[in-house]
Amino acid sequence: MRTMKLIDITLREGAVIRGRALSFKEKLEIARSLDRLKSDTIELAPIGTGKAEELSNSTIASMVKSRISACVNIADGDIEKTWNSIQVAGKPKLNLLVPVSPVQMEYVCHKKDKAMLSLITEKVKECRYYCEFVEFSALDATRAEKGFLCDAITAAIEAGAYKVTLCDSAGIMMPHEFGAFVEDIIGRVPALADIELYVEVSDEMHMAAACGAEAVSKGAVGVKCTAVRNGYPTLEEMIRFVKMRGADLGIESGMRVTEIHQTVTQLEKILLPEEEETTRFSNISLTDVPGVTLDENDDISEVIKVVRQLGYELSEEDYSNVYESFRRVVTKKHFVGTKELDAIVASTAMQVPSTYQIINYVINSGNIITATANILLEKDGEAKRGVGTGDGPIDAAFAAIEQIIGHRYELDDFQIQTLTEGRDSMGSALIKLRADGKVYSGTGLSTDIIGASIRAYISTLNKIVYDEQT
Repeated sequence: MRTMKLIDITLREGAVIRGRALSFKEKLEIARSLDRLKSDTIELAPIGTGKAEELSNSTIASMVKSRISACVNIADGDIEKTWNSIQVAGKPKLNLLVPVSPVQMEYVCHKKDKAMLSLITEKVKECRYYCEFVEFSALDATRAEKGFLCDAITAAIEAGAYKVTLCDSAGIMMPHEFGAFVEDIIGRVPALADIELYVEVSDEMHMAAACGAEAVSKGAVGVKCTAVRNGYPTLEEMIRFVKMRGADLGIESGMRVTEIHQTVTQLEKILLPEEEETTRFSNISLTDVPGVTLDENDDISEVIKVVRQLGYELSEEDYSNVYESFRRVVTKKHFVGTKELDAIVASTAMQVPSTYQIINYVINSGNIITATANILLEKDGEAKRGVGTGDGPIDAAFAAIEQIIGHRYELDDFQIQTLTEGRDSMGSALIKLRADGKVYSGTGLSTDIIGASIRAYISTLNKIVYDEQT
């Protein structure tokens, strides 16, 4: 019996599946789930110019036991930076993405056949300089000229690639056609006899799983899949194929079959939210991850990048003030996480006069009553009262404030923590509100967490009002 290997590309395709970039915490939860399934390889998306993707890659690489494969585009990918982001993994691998059809080579790399072969050799060797395990992915392989495709695969193997993936990026082949295609390439490239061959098939005609199964029956070692349906074969579909026909073909899988349905259901809640309640807490971003940090070697440009990735757009003066505060903190602590950077921005940037001030508030809450809040604020010497109900005391308090101001801002983030211990401990809250596409933040301190949350909301609100009036 030979084992059919499954490379999971859920994290690689996560932004496409979710419709937006995944947060750090979402990436970590997905990686943990896939690792529990004993996926043969977890594939990560190519990193961009920002530092956040490098940090998330390194965090994932350090926490999972599965092999980690980081993609790098042949045209503009930074191989050294990509390698540095995963080298802490127990089983790191680089996956060089190479367009091989005439149209894609011209469009992406601006090169003809001969120049493309030279580039493939050069880039595979560069990958091998950093990493022992290099994969060569032939994108749009089914629309490539077969002679060139075979030359490209041979060049990659001779340069050091230990694994090759044939991609039907357009999803244009029937299962029997794709099987014949794979068999033909294996016959044309003798070097593939000692190389692991995988396939990646687009599900454009809803036949990707059948094409993958046919490819495995013709000699491919494995198939690239996603945990949830998104234009590729799913893990469940390929496991079902092994269960139904594996014995006839002499194929088995090393994945934990009994756990796959439960894990996929959990991942669907992250990646495919069917109905999200439109409450004020629905769009809160989860930005902080233990281990993802800035240190004393990071300059102001790196700090600004992370601040912007957290959603802020500040003035040059505020960026300078944030960086000065960052330097003071990092000198003492040696590192600063995103949660601490949020707090620095909230307490340092855009300090404004208090348009709204808290006079008093009364909160009623319990397990058999609906939470209510009665809040009295002062604006320009005039007292303004609001009453609100909600799903808990803090939700009710925010509703009361929104009644007073006559507007509901999108809650982008909400963090609470205890600063001191004991019966009279101090609580801290941080609020991030989004107004006209811009993120504002404020902090609040109090001996009760509800009071701290109200003060943080008012602090943030005052910054929005000041910005709107100037």
